[in-house]
Amino acid sequence: MKELVELKGLTRRFGKKTAVAGIDFALKEGEFVGLLGPNGAGKTTTIRMLTGLYKPTAGTIKYHGRDFFENQKEIKGYIGVVHQYSNLDRDLTAYENLSLHCILHGIPKDERKKKIEEALEFAGLREYRDRQVKTFSGGMKRRLVIVRALLHEPRILFLDEPTVGLDPQIRRSLWDLIVKINQLKKMTILLTTHYIEEAERLCERVMIINEGRIIADASPEALKKDLGRYVLEVFHEEGIEERLFQTKEEALEALKNCKETCKIREVTLEDVFLNLTGRRIDV
Repeated sequence: MKELVELKGLTRRFGKKTAVAGIDFALKEGEFVGLLGPNGAGKTTTIRMLTGLYKPTAGTIKYHGRDFFENQKEIKGYIGVVHQYSNLDRDLTAYENLSLHCILHGIPKDERKKKIEEALEFAGLREYRDRQVKTFSGGMKRRLVIVRALLHEPRILFLDEPTVGLDPQIRRSLWDLIVKINQLKKMTILLTTHYIEEAERLCERVMIINEGRIIADASPEALKKDLGRYVLEVFHEEGIEERLFQTKEEALEALKNCKETCKIREVTLEDVFLNLTGRRIDV
């Protein structure tokens, strides 16, 4: 896969506070990458620099080897962005919201109807095309926002906590849509989230960010394997002790010798995050 985006030494300060502290990473064409971290870790600030909303204090961003801020107008044409919260016009219909987006992106008039119909079909919203957005559920609004970002056929889609505040059932239906975008449209996706299950389920590669720094970057399986495959949880009165093992046999042997109440489970990305940072993610 060809390299699509490259960051080097990317830094953003707000006064004396450093939100992003000199991070480096690259994204390849068609790759699905998660940026995982707690609130305030630097996820959204990174996305805002990658999409031109913030200018870095230091460092560079390149798309296909070209400096983003020197070629911003052209490069923005192949960037799609879905922010945390809906910015749809509630009084317009689904079709009208998509039509407005087409106009703003300069999509030729004779192409708009076909693109809009395809987007509504892709999102499973075709039968709701003429309903005002204010009548939509939270999940329907998020689906519409996501496919709206695809209308101008971007090469990369930035999803900044797209499922925040949604119930688990709706969140899972959005996961299906996001995976479909990556697999069928072969689109590069960078997903920021603080839902560990989301990153583990969707992403082929996960970067963990904490206090503005990337502290881990690998596939979910590789991150977990480096820590251990199994956890023996030992329940003490003062708290839960977690012992890590590479094999289930080792964990079972330790369980036999455990005098307290114990339980064996598989290692999760949350265990990786806790091991790296010393704290759990608060959602």
